[in-house]
Amino acid sequence: MLVHDTTATGRSQAEVDQIRQSLTSRYDELTAEYEQAVLQSQVLRLVEVGDTAGDDQADSGTKTAERDTAQSLLRTILDRRAQFEHALTRLDEGTYGFCEGCSAPIPVERLEIFPSATSCVTCKQTRERRAA
Repeated sequence: MLVHDTTATGRSQAEVDQIRQSLTSRYDELTAEYEQAVLQSQVLRLVEVGDTAGDDQADSGTKTAERDTAQSLLRTILDRRAQFEHALTRLDEGTYGFCEGCSAPIPVERLEIFPSATSCVTCKQTRERRAA
């Protein structure tokens, strides 16, 4: 399905363009956030390498915890960025805004809060119950 086929999605080209701009903007923000986090992680590593003299177990543990936190942040940002990239791909395919599970339209309110949503509330709840 093509983006220009607005009859299938019920969206005008202006709406598709607005959604694309919003998704792209958030993707770009996440990219900048990731690049900043990488720089901070590199600085943390440089400080860590240069400042190990006299470290006791607590200092070593603190540095390990800081390194783990920085890596977790990087993974989280990359995951969120991948979600927006997937949303842009779905927009290009004409499937954005429809549940990947049941193909029902995802409520606009859900997409406003979570623009990269790929499932309706019912399918999301079912998936979460199965995972628990």
